[in-house]
Amino acid sequence: MQVSRRQFSATCAAAGAALALPQFARAANSGFQFRYLLGSCMYGYAPVAEILPEVAKTGSVALDIWPKAHGDQREQLDAMGEEAFATLLKQHNVPLGCITQYKLGPFGLQDEMRLAQRLGCSTIVTGGKGPKGLQGGELKRGVAKFVEQMKPHLAVAEETGVTIAIENHGNNLIESPDSLRWLIDLCPSDHLGIALAPYHLDQDSNLLAELILALGDRLSVFYAWQYGMGCMKKLPKRQELLQMPGRGELDFAPLVDALVETKFSGWTEIFMHPVPRGIPILESTDKVTTEINRSRAYLEDLL
Repeated sequence: MQVSRRQFSATCAAAGAALALPQFARAANSGFQFRYLLGSCMYGYAPVAEILPEVAKTGSVALDIWPKAHGDQREQLDAMGEEAFATLLKQHNVPLGCITQYKLGPFGLQDEMRLAQRLGCSTIVTGGKGPKGLQGGELKRGVAKFVEQMKPHLAVAEETGVTIAIENHGNNLIESPDSLRWLIDLCPSDHLGIALAPYHLDQDSNLLAELILALGDRLSVFYAWQYGMGCMKKLPKRQELLQMPGRGELDFAPLVDALVETKFSGWTEIFMHPVPRGIPILESTDKVTTEINRSRAYLEDLL
């Protein structure tokens, strides 16, 4: 069972081991706050009108809409039209913070960025593009080529005020810590950011924290998401939920400390993938929201 930071602190105090606590004091005193982003796909193919009231309930400040197969809220936008979608957002006082678009890829986002601009959306998440499995000098050259190919798309990103956040997705050019470091080193544009998914990296809290420090202000989206027992085969729900913060074995405390140290101001999205894709992570909207809040309480406890 995952022990919360509060429980850990109390145990240390009782044992006279308060020396472990000062590293967390700066988080408590920094005024740091997460900017939570609610992923629509956590609710499967639920109507966006049903999801919007959950944004505030989960402590989130904006919505991230996903297309099929994970969710279908991006398709719902097309079906109802931009004006109706914007009206719905306004009725619920919810900004659109992000559009997730792996399907379009990094070279197919120009129209999507203009849509995002019209809807007041500042972030689009996608994956990288290029050869897989590269290392060393080959990896650096592959990332450099990707950066060069991104230049016309980043020009549109600058024009529209959008940040394209590249996720370290598995089986991709941009999947390793080295590829992420090369990406920000070789591309100085603030309109190309990183969407960091711990799920796809070694589950080592200290190494993940070091990576967060290295990414600094180029980190645009932090997925509060761990590997647990994976998301590629059907598991009992209690095992599937081990992807959620506070349930699996990954200790998020060093990651949160790194976010505080870098004064992270991007989005934090509490996240997991269900099996099969397209279903909600739990069987009802209320239960999904409760589970997200369970993880949020764990993260807040670390502050």
